[in-house]
Formats: sequence, structure tokens, C-alpha cells
Amino acid sequence: MKSLLPAAAGISLIIAAMTACSHNSAEHLASLNKDYIDTTVAPGADFYTHVNKGWMEAHPLTDEFARYGQFNILNDSSEERVKNLVQHLGESNPEPGTVAHKVWTVYSQAMDTARRNAEGAAPIQADLARIESTPSDSMTDLFLWMHGNYASPLFGAGPMESFANSDEYAMYISGGGMGLGDRDYYLADDERNTAVRNAYKTLIKTQMQNAGLSEADADRITANVMKIETSLAQEALTREESRNIVAMNNPYSFADLKKSYPSIPWDRFFIETMGIESPDTVIVTEPKSVARANQLFSSLSERELKDYYLWKYVNQASSALSDNFTQANFEFAKVMSGVKELRPLWKRALGATEGALGEAIGELYVEKYFPASSKEYMVGLVENLRTALGQHIDSLQWMSPETKAKAREKLAAFTVKIGYPDKWKDYSTMEIDPALSYYENMHNVSMWHQADIYSKWGKPVDKTEWGMTPQTVNAYYNPMANEIVFPAGILQAPFFDPNASDAENYGGIGVVIGHEMTHGFDDQGRNFDAKGNMTDWWTQEDADKFNQLAQGLVKQFDEVEVLPGLHANGSYTLGENIADQGGLRVAMTAFLNSQKAKGVDINSEDAKIDGFTPAQVFYMNYANLWAGNIRDEEIQSLTTGDVHSLGRNRVNVTLRNIAPFFEAFSISEGQPMFRPEAERVIIW
Repeated sequence: MKSLLPAAAGISLIIAAMTACSHNSAEHLASLNKDYIDTTVAPGADFYTHVNKGWMEAHPLTDEFARYGQFNILNDSSEERVKNLVQHLGESNPEPGTVAHKVWTVYSQAMDTARRNAEGAAPIQADLARIESTPSDSMTDLFLWMHGNYASPLFGAGPMESFANSDEYAMYISGGGMGLGDRDYYLADDERNTAVRNAYKTLIKTQMQNAGLSEADADRITANVMKIETSLAQEALTREESRNIVAMNNPYSFADLKKSYPSIPWDRFFIETMGIESPDTVIVTEPKSVARANQLFSSLSERELKDYYLWKYVNQASSALSDNFTQANFEFAKVMSGVKELRPLWKRALGATEGALGEAIGELYVEKYFPASSKEYMVGLVENLRTALGQHIDSLQWMSPETKAKAREKLAAFTVKIGYPDKWKDYSTMEIDPALSYYENMHNVSMWHQADIYSKWGKPVDKTEWGMTPQTVNAYYNPMANEIVFPAGILQAPFFDPNASDAENYGGIGVVIGHEMTHGFDDQGRNFDAKGNMTDWWTQEDADKFNQLAQGLVKQFDEVEVLPGLHANGSYTLGENIADQGGLRVAMTAFLNSQKAKGVDINSEDAKIDGFTPAQVFYMNYANLWAGNIRDEEIQSLTTGDVHSLGRNRVNVTLRNIAPFFEAFSISEGQPMFRPEAERVIIW
């Protein structure tokens, strides 16, 4: 979830912002639906089901979805709003060359399946022919052309904020080249991974035939791709290793890069793929993976490399081609996630348009749908959460005063971004022409975004940039900028509702704010200082205590069986689990502070909301955020590839460490939700 702000806003601002949305006991639940609560399941037996069973029954999975929850409802709302905005642009007959015309062209071409089906694979034939006809003495040229234009074969490269100095960009070389992403899909022989692997082989063969190749050629390409990608997988990081961000900081001089990986044409690579001079230093995040890429580049036959490039090209192009390509991708998605029905065309078209010109749409979105009052409320709420997290840091029993001072310094330096960017991205140089095919335009879009990234090289880091569009239903923390970002899209019920009680809003968006703040102190974020630089600001004793507590949390999630024989991965999800717990604890403290400032006794009868205490409402709305239904295939896929725990575990496992939750619902020993005090893990 990306100018430094003061450590805390004036208390008058906080109280004024909170008072604007406060409610008294005569009012009722707004974000929570009381009718969804299942009183036949006790809070102490299964809190997630107690709060959400009615919601789950009222929102059964349709064939379009592998999972459907509160985020999907907000996404649906955001999509409808964006669709109306885009269609209005079309109705206004925008002038060619304007950003409005570019938005409308991408959307209308994405909707025009008749044209795409008539064109078939024609838009990519010239490039496929170029790959196939490249002579032996030009294979290096082909490799550089692929890297500069299509799909980054064998490894990835590009600029990003420097680990050592977040005000500057560093050049990174990373592993990659695997279409399935996670190494286990290639290497594990259990039923699930074998099924995914076989579906991937089918996808490759089908798409190559869709591109016009013979069945025999498609079979050969499939075999060669699997050989190459399996070899890359053998040296790829495990999911657990990918959490160790410190181990990714491996600086190489340019001379050492060439010496360590001599097969790659580094002298030409940066000039011809990025248009920049070779950097003095690069950071190789996965040395073993890059070593395997280096070895493959020198040992594979010309035929094997061309087959790999053909697949990489077709795979990146497939979403912008005819329906037979789309259908093949969907058949693969069925195996990966269990989804049974292709998303409606307009949703897919809208997703492509937002991917191309997201901030242009976002500018229209916030103008119509994001009132200034929401931003004002969030400013006060964030500062209240910042104060509360400071209180938690001060009260930690396991951390020394020396490290606490550094933690406080980092907290005070958090940059907060709310709603939308202060300046909008300029798309005036993006080339989109209705006369071109949809694929050609989308390739131009990709090249524009790539050039935008490469243009940053040699310049100071632009701290005003956002990593999400305003209409995105999400939030994030960026450790290399020490910033927390809350797009306008997430500032809706059940996360935030101007008509809801403080208890609901603190249990919703308040927890989200606390979650993102806590990411600054999770197993990855804690490695960066107040300026976003990778610095070890911990005493060794404090670091050891943190790691010991973290391993206790890992164990709690590892114990959960999400499907028969499949357990959650506590190591891979550690950062999100730490942030969930911290968000809950800090948001509750902030809520109590806000009520005390207003003179509200949350334990009084007058403070109840629809018969519930404010503390109960707080925890119920948190559980309500994660209400959802999910297919078994999606559970398997997420457990393999998502750093977030499943919604049920984000509620039940996390809450079992929090004493105020037990008190709010009178949960005691002997009930499934109860965890003995000696077994609880509290980090922040």
C-alpha cells in the first residue's frame, strides 16, 4: 500500500474531523447488516461465521467468480462508476489526439470483438516471422529486441528506488522468465501442481496453434518452453525466501556483472533495451536465478531459444487478440482458480482501459465521486492512528528505548497520501490510433509505460507518484518511500461510511490505516529507516526478540488446515499477518482515544449501537470486511501465490491473540476462539 508530515496533527483537527461523523445511541448500524449475524454460531466458536454467515448465504458464488467478497462489491461499484465515465466520454465525441479520445479508443477497441475476430492472429504475424527468420549470427540481436519490446525472457531488469538511498534510482536485475510464476508449479508432483502444469502445457499448445503454427510445431514449442522454464524454476526463490528482502540487496559493479554472468551481452543490453548508458552498479536480487539464465542463454540451441521467444511473445499478446486466444486463457484460468464463466466483455475492456490510462480516468472519478469531506475525515483519522501507534511503541515490553526512539522517528516521518495524486500523469505523448489494431495500440501503450519507467533513470525519485489509481479499491505501504497511500476507491462502506458510527469506521478504514502503518514495522518494512533506506536501526537483542515473536505468529498460521492436507503458509504471509494484528490493536486504541476526547463512555448503555457495545461493533465490522465465498481451487492458488492469508484466517487466527476481543464477547477458556495468554503473540 507510497514533504514529510509532522508526528501528529493538532488535537483540534482530530476532534473536529471525528465529530463530523460521530453518532449517538439513537442511531443504528450503517456498514454492518445486523440481519447477516448468525446467532446460532457463538462468537467464541467461530467469529468469522458468526458475523458473516448471513452475508455468505446472500451472496452465493456465481460462475464468473472464483471468490466473491466485500472487495468485489466495492470493485463492482467502482467499475460501474468508471464505465459510466468512459461511456460519457464516448458520447461527447472527443477530439482525436486528446486524452479523452485515447481512453475511448482503447475501450471501444477492446469491446470490438468482431474486428478482432476478423483480424485473428494477423496483427502479430510479422513479429512471429521476424523471430522465426532470425539468422544464427543475429540471435543476440533477437534477444535484445525481445527484452526491449516483449516479455523480458529469462530475467527481468529495470530501475527502482535504491535500497541504499531512496532519493535515487538503482538498476535491478531479477529472476523471472517463468509463465507460471511460482517454482512449485514446475517442480512439485502432487495432484494440484501436476494439474496446473498440464493445463499450462495445454495453454501453450493451444495458443501457438491459434497463432497459426502447426500441431507438430506447437508440441515442440510446448516441450521446449517447459524445459526452459522448469530449469529456471530450479534456481528460483522459494515463497519463503522471497520474504527476505535484505538478501536481495546484492550490489555488483558493472565489471563484476559481466564477469559473473558473461554470456549475457551486458555492454549492449542497457543501451539497446532501455536507451541508457550502462550503469556503474547494479543490484542482482536473485543471483542464482540470474546465473541459471546466463547458463541457459549460452547452452540452449537456436531452436529452443526461438521457441521460448515465440511463446513469450504470443502469451503477452493474447489478451489483445481474437476470442479464441481469450477462450484458451480462460480454460487455463478454470484450472487455476475454479472460475466457471468468463468475465463480461465490458469488464475486461474496462480493465484494459484503466491499465492503459488509469490516472486519466481517476481524475474524472475523484471529481465526481470523492468529496472533500472524505479527505478531511481521513486526515484526522490517520493522525489519530499515528498517535495510537506511537503509544503502542512506547508501551512495548520487548523493545529497548534505543530502538523505540528510531521506531518513533520512522513513524513521525510517514508520508500520507489520501484520495488522489497532487499532480496527474501526462499521457499526451501516448500514441493511440483507431486505424491501428487493438493489439498494436496496446503494444504502444506498453511501450509508453516502459519508456516512462526508463525515463526516471538518472533523475531524483519523484516522491509525488502513486502506485495505484484513485479508483482502486485497495491501499498500500511503500517501505522505500516510507509512505502510506489510501486511494479514493477504498473510502466506501464497509471500510468508510460518513453515516456510520465511529466504531464501524474505526473497525473498517481505521484498521486498514493501522494495517498499512504496521507494514512499516513488519518483517520486511522494519529493514527500512525513516527515509526509506535499507538500514539496520535495531539493536541485535531487539531484532532477536522480534524474530522470536514473528516465528510464534508463523506457527499459529502454519497450524491452520485450509483444505484437507493443505496448510496455510505462515512464513509467506507473515508480513500481512503482522500488519493485520497491528492494525486491529492500534485502531482500537485510536478509537478509544477518540471516544475519550468526546467524553463518551463506551461501556455505558447509552453508547450501544443496535444493542451492541461499540467494542463489539468494532470487531464485527472488521470481520465484515473479509466476508466472502471462495472456491477450493482458488484457495489452493492463493495459498501458493498470495502473501495475504485467507479472509477467514485474517479474522479468526488474528483475533485469537487479542485480549480486548475476548472481553468484548466474553470469550473464555474452552471455547474454540480462545487462546491461552501464554500462547498469544503480540508484536505491535
